[in-house]
Amino acid sequence: MSDGAVLHVKGRVLAGPDDVRDELWVVGGRISYDRPAGARDVRTVTGWALPGLVDAHCHVGLDAHGPVDAVTAEKQALTDRDAGTLLIRDAGSPSDTRWIDDRADLPKIIRAGRHIARTRRYIRNYAWEIEPDDLVAYVAQEARRGDGWVKLVGDWIDRDLGDLAPCWPREAVEAAIAEAHRLGARVTAHCFAENSLRDLVEAGIDCIEHATGLTEDLIPLFAERGVAIVPTLVNIATFPRLADGGDKKFPQWSAHMRRLHERRYDTVRAAYDAGIPVFVGTDAGGSLAHGLVAEEVAELVTAGIPAVEALAAGSWAARAWLGRPGLEEGAPADLVVYEADPRADVRVLAAPRRVVLNGRVVE
Repeated sequence: MSDGAVLHVKGRVLAGPDDVRDELWVVGGRISYDRPAGARDVRTVTGWALPGLVDAHCHVGLDAHGPVDAVTAEKQALTDRDAGTLLIRDAGSPSDTRWIDDRADLPKIIRAGRHIARTRRYIRNYAWEIEPDDLVAYVAQEARRGDGWVKLVGDWIDRDLGDLAPCWPREAVEAAIAEAHRLGARVTAHCFAENSLRDLVEAGIDCIEHATGLTEDLIPLFAERGVAIVPTLVNIATFPRLADGGDKKFPQWSAHMRRLHERRYDTVRAAYDAGIPVFVGTDAGGSLAHGLVAEEVAELVTAGIPAVEALAAGSWAARAWLGRPGLEEGAPADLVVYEADPRADVRVLAAPRRVVLNGRVVE
């Protein structure tokens, strides 16, 4: 498409779960529901249109060993884009990916800065590894570097205990979260276990990643405080393999990981039933491949979340939560077109017909 071209998206435009329109126009890279006068260079795309999908837990610029070069990071971002993911919340990365912001052909990224972990209590080469006395200072640093989010590692294996354990004392997370909020940033935390959650939620945290340790007694607290979860079920599927690798050295941890995995669907469904906000995230970029957003939406459906709500968790609702527009009048034209109605069968998401980013059809 030339810079002066007009894109006509025709068929069914899902501006919201129940807001279905017949068409939209893209003029100058932005959405309009009014036919532009005198448009001559018009390209028409037909199908079912959704806002660009959201991966709310993704790591561009990171692999299983740590930061990657720009060529690899570009491939990661392109893989997500081609899968229909046009908005990413990068939930922790040691790489500087600001150059992506200058690329109109790559997804938009909301960064949480670099992970902040306890010393020797996380994956090597990923995080700032510090002690509690330095937590406030590092949270302030990453709040200033990020795009309105900070990422803590809330729990990890304690090798002396041989099991998952909280990383931070209550008073440290209270002070750190208060500082992030003072600076205008929200805080999220990696949490697998049960015993790290209450202190973080009562300290005012905004979101929990994975949340496999969410239990019946904690669910009302999450719901009352409005704390969101991003379950990353495609990542939780790896727990049995991880447990197998730890059986000899850390049998208690391995058994714990298997229990968390076994109840993962019940955990997510119970959270949804209680009104806890649930959003789509894949945890791509560590040991997982990019481009798995459709699989994660399908996993939420398997967990018992209605298809339309699972779809919203990776599109309309997720964009609203992150403060980014969907298919509103005048919004940047970031959308994905499918052969059939994804509300009827979310498996449609695995095969985009067309991806439109910043008003341009990705070929």
